[in-house]
Amino acid sequence: MATATDQLVGFGLVAFSLVLFVYYTLWIIVLPFMDSDHGIHQFFLPREYAVIIPVAAGLLLLLFIGVFIMFVTWKSRKHSKKSD
Repeated sequence: MATATDQLVGFGLVAFSLVLFVYYTLWIIVLPFMDSDHGIHQFFLPREYAVIIPVAAGLLLLLFIGVFIMFVTWKSRKHSKKSD
């Protein structure tokens, strides 16, 4: 059973993901159909960042996964050499 702290952290992550999803959806789908002089545009970045930010986040994610796999592989080789 999850502790109260785990549940609170999980709720926070879900809430953050929901806010991020709603913000990105409004930014990409709704904002292009609104007039450019509407006041809501001040809360959003320019549209070119809608592509740049997810691509950069994806590349960082791939980098961290690659470093993690490299670290685990390096550690397992180190332990297998000790046992030989």
